[in-house]
Amino acid sequence: MRKVVMGALVLAALAGCAGSKMKDARAGTPYKTLASDKTTLVVAECVQFGWQDESVFGVDAGGFKEPSGAGGFTVYTTGGDYFVDVQSAGSGSSVKYYAAADGMPAKRRLAALATCL
Repeated sequence: MRKVVMGALVLAALAGCAGSKMKDARAGTPYKTLASDKTTLVVAECVQFGWQDESVFGVDAGGFKEPSGAGGFTVYTTGGDYFVDVQSAGSGSSVKYYAAADGMPAKRRLAALATCL
Protein backbone atom coordinates (compact mmCIF):
# COMPACT_ATOMS: atom_id res chain seq x y z
CA MET A 1 0.00 0.00 0.00
CA ARG A 2 2.85 2.34 0.83
CA LYS A 3 4.36 1.83 -2.63
CA VAL A 4 1.05 2.76 -4.24
CA VAL A 5 0.86 5.98 -2.22
CA MET A 6 4.48 6.87 -3.05
CA GLY A 7 3.86 6.19 -6.73
CA ALA A 8 0.80 8.42 -6.72
CA LEU A 9 2.78 11.22 -5.04
CA VAL A 10 5.58 10.96 -7.61
CA LEU A 11 3.07 11.11 -10.48
CA ALA A 12 1.35 14.12 -8.91
CA ALA A 13 4.69 15.92 -8.57
CA LEU A 14 5.57 15.19 -12.19
CA ALA A 15 2.17 16.42 -13.33
CA GLY A 16 2.71 19.67 -11.44
CA CYS A 17 6.08 20.25 -13.11
CA ALA A 18 4.69 19.33 -16.50
CA GLY A 19 1.68 21.60 -15.99
CA SER A 20 3.73 24.71 -15.33
CA LYS A 21 6.09 23.92 -18.21
CA MET A 22 3.13 23.48 -20.55
CA LYS A 23 1.51 26.71 -19.35
CA ASP A 24 4.73 28.61 -20.10
CA ALA A 25 5.00 27.01 -23.56
CA ARG A 26 1.40 27.94 -24.41
CA ALA A 27 2.26 31.59 -23.76
CA GLY A 28 4.58 31.39 -26.79
CA THR A 29 4.22 30.10 -30.33
CA PRO A 30 3.60 26.40 -31.02
CA TYR A 31 6.38 24.41 -32.68
CA LYS A 32 3.84 23.47 -35.35
CA THR A 33 0.12 24.03 -35.92
CA LEU A 34 -1.71 21.37 -37.91
CA ALA A 35 -5.26 20.49 -38.92
CA SER A 36 -7.14 17.22 -39.23
CA ASP A 37 -10.49 16.08 -40.58
CA LYS A 38 -10.68 13.60 -37.68
CA THR A 39 -12.38 14.20 -34.33
CA THR A 40 -10.39 15.39 -31.33
CA LEU A 41 -10.67 12.04 -29.54
CA VAL A 42 -9.45 10.03 -32.54
CA VAL A 43 -6.44 12.32 -33.05
CA ALA A 44 -5.57 12.46 -29.33
CA GLU A 45 -5.76 8.68 -28.85
CA CYS A 46 -3.66 8.10 -31.97
CA VAL A 47 -0.96 10.54 -30.77
CA GLN A 48 -0.98 8.99 -27.30
CA PHE A 49 -0.55 5.51 -28.75
CA GLY A 50 2.16 6.64 -31.18
CA TRP A 51 4.18 8.42 -28.50
CA GLN A 52 4.17 5.26 -26.36
CA ASP A 53 6.09 3.30 -29.01
CA GLU A 54 9.27 2.14 -27.27
CA SER A 55 10.80 0.96 -30.55
CA VAL A 56 10.84 4.62 -31.69
CA PHE A 57 11.28 6.58 -28.44
CA GLY A 58 13.06 4.06 -26.21
CA VAL A 59 13.00 4.91 -22.52
CA ASP A 60 11.46 8.29 -23.39
CA ALA A 61 8.32 6.59 -24.69
CA GLY A 62 5.37 8.01 -22.89
CA GLY A 63 2.08 9.55 -23.82
CA PHE A 64 -0.57 10.72 -21.40
CA LYS A 65 -3.97 12.09 -22.42
CA GLU A 66 -6.12 14.46 -20.42
CA PRO A 67 -9.30 16.29 -21.35
CA SER A 68 -8.97 20.04 -21.80
CA GLY A 69 -11.57 22.76 -22.18
CA ALA A 70 -14.31 22.72 -24.81
CA GLY A 71 -14.12 18.98 -25.54
CA GLY A 72 -10.46 18.95 -26.51
CA PHE A 73 -7.50 16.96 -25.23
CA THR A 74 -3.89 17.47 -24.28
CA VAL A 75 -1.43 14.65 -24.96
CA TYR A 76 1.94 15.04 -23.26
CA THR A 77 5.16 13.24 -22.43
CA THR A 78 6.66 12.70 -19.00
CA GLY A 79 7.88 16.07 -17.83
CA GLY A 80 5.81 17.93 -20.42
CA ASP A 81 8.72 18.59 -22.81
CA TYR A 82 6.53 17.62 -25.77
CA PHE A 83 2.78 18.02 -25.92
CA VAL A 84 -0.14 18.67 -28.22
CA ASP A 85 -3.38 20.51 -27.66
CA VAL A 86 -6.13 19.02 -29.80
CA GLN A 87 -9.25 21.20 -30.11
CA SER A 88 -12.39 21.03 -32.22
CA ALA A 89 -12.29 23.04 -35.42
CA GLY A 90 -15.44 22.75 -37.51
CA SER A 91 -16.01 19.07 -38.22
CA GLY A 92 -12.33 18.24 -37.56
CA SER A 93 -9.54 19.22 -35.22
CA SER A 94 -6.87 21.84 -34.75
CA VAL A 95 -3.59 20.50 -33.36
CA LYS A 96 -0.96 22.69 -31.72
CA TYR A 97 2.33 20.88 -31.09
CA TYR A 98 4.80 22.26 -28.55
CA ALA A 99 8.40 21.10 -28.14
CA ALA A 100 10.94 22.14 -25.51
CA ALA A 101 13.74 22.31 -28.08
CA ASP A 102 14.16 21.89 -31.83
CA GLY A 103 16.05 18.65 -32.42
CA MET A 104 15.65 15.04 -33.44
CA PRO A 105 13.39 14.11 -30.49
CA ALA A 106 11.01 16.95 -31.42
CA LYS A 107 11.04 15.90 -35.07
CA ARG A 108 10.37 12.23 -34.19
CA ARG A 109 7.40 13.21 -32.06
CA LEU A 110 6.13 15.46 -34.87
CA ALA A 111 6.46 12.61 -37.39
CA ALA A 112 4.47 10.29 -35.12
CA LEU A 113 1.87 13.01 -34.65
CA ALA A 114 1.61 13.62 -38.41
CA THR A 115 0.56 10.00 -39.00
CA CYS A 116 -2.54 10.70 -36.89
CA LEU A 117 -3.91 13.52 -38.99
